Amino acid sequence: MVKSMTGYGRAREMRGGRDITVEVRSVNNRYLDCTVKMPRAYIFAEDAIKGRVQKAVSRGKVDVFVTIDATGADETVVAVNEPLARGYYDALMRLKNTFGLEGAVTPDMLARFPDVLTVTKAEEDVEAIAADICAVLDDALTAYNEMRAVEGAKLAEDVGSRADTIEETVARVEQRSPETVAAYRQRLEAKMMEVLQSATIDESRILTEAAIFADKVAVDEETVRLHSHMAQLRTMLAGDIPVGRSKQQSLLHE
Repeated sequence: MVKSMTGYGRAREMRGGRDITVEVRSVNNRYLDCTVKMPRAYIFAEDAIKGRVQKAVSRGKVDVFVTIDATGADETVVAVNEPLARGYYDALMRLKNTFGLEGAVTPDMLARFPDVLTVTKAEEDVEAIAADICAVLDDALTAYNEMRAVEGAKLAEDVGSRADTIEETVARVEQRSPETVAAYRQRLEAKMMEVLQSATIDESRILTEAAIFADKVAVDEETVRLHSHMAQLRTMLAGDIPVGRSKQQSLLHE
């Protein structure tokens, strides 16, 4: 199956409380060149993303765009600085006892002091997050390759149609080739007789030379080679193996 090197695929999914969107697009390129654009906070997943792309795509300049809304995944941890809270508590109790103050020292009173309570973001499982991103990427790559296959089928149909036209034309050339050689030989003989009529040259020598030059206009070798090229072309169109420029160049220079 022929696949185009240009394509586009997109997938979006909520995983682990994160709204993950992945877009994949590509244009023609001799080799695989993958570029990933994503939030800096998730750059740890870049190598895994490129690895997935390499398994799914063999050639082309591929751009992967990743956007992540982690609002629903933000997990926070509230920590109590117990030594500091104890210090504030002891200080308040000394004030109370020293000045004969009334009232109790309550938790909400201690919580108002700086740094008694600290809010931090929970540590993220980078491997799990990378796996979630790659799962969405797989869906995007599936859509991307489906689009490439559809476009590739249209390209294969067009190339195949042109190959049919070439082979039909070659068949007509092959049919007329003997007549063309014979006609050229007759014209060449007549011309040589006209030019050399005053010279003392054996007529059989003229006919032999004319026959040699006439054979040079025969196209048998070229048409056989062209049929071989067309057969290779159809094999490439029907195959699943990626075809690079080196293969195309070797075909053209045979």
